[in-house]
Amino acid sequence: MHTGRWWWSTQIKVEEQTPGATIVPIIISSDKTQLTLFRNKSAYPEIRKKPSRQAQILLAYLPTTRLEQITNAASRRRTLANLFHACMRLGKVGLDMACGNGDIHRCHPIFATFVGDYPEQVLVTCTKYGDCPVCPIGRHDLGSGTAQPARNLEQILNALGKADEHPTVFAQACIDAGIKPVYRPFWEGLPYVNIYRSITPDVLHQLYQGLIKHLVAWLTSAFGATEIDARCRRMPPNHNTRLFFKGISTLSRVSGQEHRDISRILLGLIVDLRLPGDNSPAQAAQLVRCVRGLLDFLYLAQYKVHSTETLDELDAARQLFHDNKTVLVELGIRTHFNFPKLHFADHYRTLIELFGTTDNYNTQTTERLHIDFVKDAYEATNHKDEFIHMTIWLERKEKILLHERFVRWRLSGSLPALPRPPDIIHVKSNVQVTKRPSTKLLSFDDIADNYVCCIGTRPSLSESNPRHSIRLHNVAANVRLGFGSLALFHKLRFAIPSPQPWIDANDIQDVAHCRPGYTDRQGREISARFDTVLVNLGQGENVGVKGYRVAQIRAVFLLSNDACERLFPTGVDPFGPLAYVEWFSKFPSTPHRDHKMFKVSRSFTSAGYRYASVIPIANIRRTVKLFPIFGPVAPREWTSGDVLEVCNNFYVDPFLDEHTYFTLR
Repeated sequence: MHTGRWWWSTQIKVEEQTPGATIVPIIISSDKTQLTLFRNKSAYPEIRKKPSRQAQILLAYLPTTRLEQITNAASRRRTLANLFHACMRLGKVGLDMACGNGDIHRCHPIFATFVGDYPEQVLVTCTKYGDCPVCPIGRHDLGSGTAQPARNLEQILNALGKADEHPTVFAQACIDAGIKPVYRPFWEGLPYVNIYRSITPDVLHQLYQGLIKHLVAWLTSAFGATEIDARCRRMPPNHNTRLFFKGISTLSRVSGQEHRDISRILLGLIVDLRLPGDNSPAQAAQLVRCVRGLLDFLYLAQYKVHSTETLDELDAARQLFHDNKTVLVELGIRTHFNFPKLHFADHYRTLIELFGTTDNYNTQTTERLHIDFVKDAYEATNHKDEFIHMTIWLERKEKILLHERFVRWRLSGSLPALPRPPDIIHVKSNVQVTKRPSTKLLSFDDIADNYVCCIGTRPSLSESNPRHSIRLHNVAANVRLGFGSLALFHKLRFAIPSPQPWIDANDIQDVAHCRPGYTDRQGREISARFDTVLVNLGQGENVGVKGYRVAQIRAVFLLSNDACERLFPTGVDPFGPLAYVEWFSKFPSTPHRDHKMFKVSRSFTSAGYRYASVIPIANIRRTVKLFPIFGPVAPREWTSGDVLEVCNNFYVDPFLDEHTYFTLR
């Protein structure tokens, strides 16, 4: 948050009144419980994301009474809103606080942002359900793709100031200001607070549970549930994706994580689908661009570091959707786009510039804290007078944690060093295999039968210098290995650093599988799995596909010391574990104009053999997911287990995770 404009502008305002003051921004979130995310610029994501580090504290339990004794519905709603705001009064003056070294600072806790789902946003801002909680745009203009400035706080405060006048006068003043008549909202008298600039983006509810949820319904209506579900069942496996063997059209009570998993494959389900009836291919292409725009916005909005260029891309992605959304009206799927969660996307850039990246105020964190602060506390009581007992239990738990840290500090003699963000960008992934091979020694014949594709594969040497390939093949033909068996590894593990600075170096864990089919302990047949990976040919950079090529791992092995001495000259490093891979075609110079994905195909020799190479596993950067090009109808004989073998043409999925999106798009 300290990188945004709000913190610094507020610090200047406070210093004008009280020189030498230190502001303490407070992030408040409500979702049936009231949580405060209290942090400063030294609390990095490595701490903030871990509930066990107590970066978030419980501020209060709010009453959830329905006030059923009030029979008038309008009066009941108004009383509930008043009750909420009466519970939210905060201090207005500075107070002395001691920092870690004992120095006393005069600190001003200032309400900075509010984190919550749309119902909580409406409740806090005193706006009406269906309106934007930030700007005064009309309900019939929410889908226009344009944002207005924040609501007029001065007009609203003047209306709220008439609370002690006649109820009719007060109600009319609030209606004229565009809010509900709420008596003394908690933020009314808070210094340096504009509640209508304090509502933050909510990636979980607005994007995953909002726009992606709508997008799945729109695409199902456009293309039909049968074909979309059929393609879901035929997607190749990957460590970072979920396989929906029953499809996605029949899912109910879909969680945010499930919508996240769906967003990773959604574009691949429709790229070559035809719209039913007399609809033109141009409409299908327009719908694909519409989907690409929303998915780009989703991933760009989650960047942990932003620049002017990435924010421009965020706006361009949003505009791409709005430029192509009319196809949904032409297909009869939508009549309008006037709903608040779509409109709020228009405010993302401004709010990111004010308060920093969206991971600063993610509602997924507070959702998780329901377990620590509410459910665990409730289970510790006898369920009678629970709020008193829950509060006492939580206070005692915090004291025990503080005492535990004190004891640990006294025993160690010093405080443990806090994790610091890296000073530079690390781009090489850490590739590892298990300490011991997954198999015993297998003969070359067994490896060829179980690991190498039965279509026929012609091993080849590295193609980094094709001019010497013929001479190298001739030399290789006369090499005598001196051994006829190898022990194989079935997994490669990657610790992938983020390509963006100031991010935890081992943020993404990835696994590549390369094993034949087998029967598990329950007698079930498990399909063979040979994952696809991204290989650095020697010229690969941090971002972009230049210098990289897609390959499928067929076997991973480690040569013995005796074999290395026979095969490699003295002083030559055999690079550790090696991988036998089958190549796909090189990346094209440009992606597809509509869905912006790169197309790759199996690489074959003139004799029909697959091109293959033996490469060091250190050249493998990470796994990649490929979308099969099914054609108008997905072949029903294809399965998730064999689609990589029977299909030859694919698109590379840029939405596998944040790292893939940043580096491969």
